[in-house]
Amino acid sequence: MPKSKWSKHDVKITELIQEYESNSEIAKIILNTSLGAKKSKEVDLLRTYVKRFRNRQNEPNFETETETKGYQPKGKIFTAVASDGKIMDIETYCKFWGLDFDKVRSFKLVTHTGIPFYNIAFYETETEKHLNIDFDAIFKDKVNPIKYESNYFGINNALFDRLVYTDVHIGMNCNPDGYSLYGGTWNEEQLNNRLTEMVQYVLDKKQSNALHIHELGDFMDGWDAETVRKGHELPQNMDNQKAFDVGFNFKVKLVESLAPFYNEIICVNICDDNHAGSFGYVVNQAFKSFIELRYPTKVKVTNQRKFIDHYQVENRTFILTHGKDGKNLKFGFKPILDTKQVEKISNYIDEHYLKTKDSKIEFCKGDSHQDIFDCSTAQSFEYLNFPAFSPSSNWVQTNFKKGKSGFYMFNYYKDSKTIHPYVFKWQ
Repeated sequence: MPKSKWSKHDVKITELIQEYESNSEIAKIILNTSLGAKKSKEVDLLRTYVKRFRNRQNEPNFETETETKGYQPKGKIFTAVASDGKIMDIETYCKFWGLDFDKVRSFKLVTHTGIPFYNIAFYETETEKHLNIDFDAIFKDKVNPIKYESNYFGINNALFDRLVYTDVHIGMNCNPDGYSLYGGTWNEEQLNNRLTEMVQYVLDKKQSNALHIHELGDFMDGWDAETVRKGHELPQNMDNQKAFDVGFNFKVKLVESLAPFYNEIICVNICDDNHAGSFGYVVNQAFKSFIELRYPTKVKVTNQRKFIDHYQVENRTFILTHGKDGKNLKFGFKPILDTKQVEKISNYIDEHYLKTKDSKIEFCKGDSHQDIFDCSTAQSFEYLNFPAFSPSSNWVQTNFKKGKSGFYMFNYYKDSKTIHPYVFKWQ
C-alpha cells in the first residue's frame, strides 16, 4: 500500500495530538498557515489525514508491514496511546498490557510506524540467574564485619536511632614532614580503629530497630591531592586508587557490622563539599550499588548532590549540608549562627513548607571541624555543627589548635531525644 504524502509528518502529529483536540488546528500548525479547511485544500486534506491517524492510534491491536529506515515490525503492536489520547508511561503501559515491569531492562518509545508503542528489552532467565550473586563469597576476604556477641537486636524503645559523622578526610596526612605542632597519625589502620569504636558505641546506645546514618561530607580528602576547586595542594598518604579502596571498605564495613542488629538502615551521604566532591560521589555510588544489592529490603542509600536538602523522619526534619560547597560559596556556613544565616535557613524552611505546629527541625553541618550545638538562637530550628571524624590536619593545627574529633549518636522519641557525643583520643 503506497504511503500518504502526509506520513512524513507522523512524528509531529503524534506530539500535537497530545495537546490539541482540533484536527484542523494541528493541520494549520504543521502547514504554518492561518487559513481554515474551507479556504485551503491542503489544510482540509491534512485535517482528514490527522483524523484517520488519530483513529488508528486508538486501535488496541494494529498489524503493519510499514518499513521505515530498515525497521519492519511484524504481528500485533500494542499501542502506547491511552483512552484519553495521551501516551502512557512505561510502567502504565506494562500494567495495561499485562507485562512484567520489574523485568524491563531497557525501552524505547517508537512513533514512526503510525501507532506509537514501546520497544522493550526484558531480562531473560539466564540474566536473572546472574543477579543472584553470592556477595559473601566475593567479599569474604575483602570486607570483614566487626562482630559482637550481644542481644542488641531486641531493643526497640525509641522511634529511631541516628548516627552522624563528617569530615573523615580519607587519604589526609596530618603530619607530612614530622614537624606538625601536635603530630598525629591518620592512615588506614587508625581509620579502622575509629570505625570499630564507632560501631561499638552505636550498639551500646541502640534504642530502636531503625537506624539513620548521616555522613555530612568531605569523606575523601581530595582527588590527586587537591581540593575540589583545585590550586590548594593537600599533603596525603594515599594515591587515588588506595583511597577509593579504603573509603569503599569503610562504608561497607560500617553497614555490614550494624546490619545484624537493625531491621532498617537508611544512609544519606553529602556529595557537594569542598574536599571530596566527585571523588566522594564515586565512592558513595559504588557503596550504594553494592550494599543495596546486598541488602535489598534492609538498606537504603541516598547520595545527596544538592548543597542543602532535607529529610523527614517521623516527627523530625533534618536539613543536611556540608557547610561549604565545591563551587559557589567563597565562605561557607559559620560555626556560630548569625542573623544572615538565620535568614537564609529560615527562607529555605519557608520555601519547602517545613514548619508546622509540631515541627522539630535540625540544621546539620560539618566543614568547620567544631562541636557546637545551638538550640536557642533561632526559634524554628536547631543549628548543629558536628566534629570531624579525622584528627586535625597540619593546616588546622598551625592556624587554629589541636582540636577534637568524634561523632554523635542520637535516640529519637515522640517528644524528646537523647544525645550521645563520642570523642576520640589523639593518636
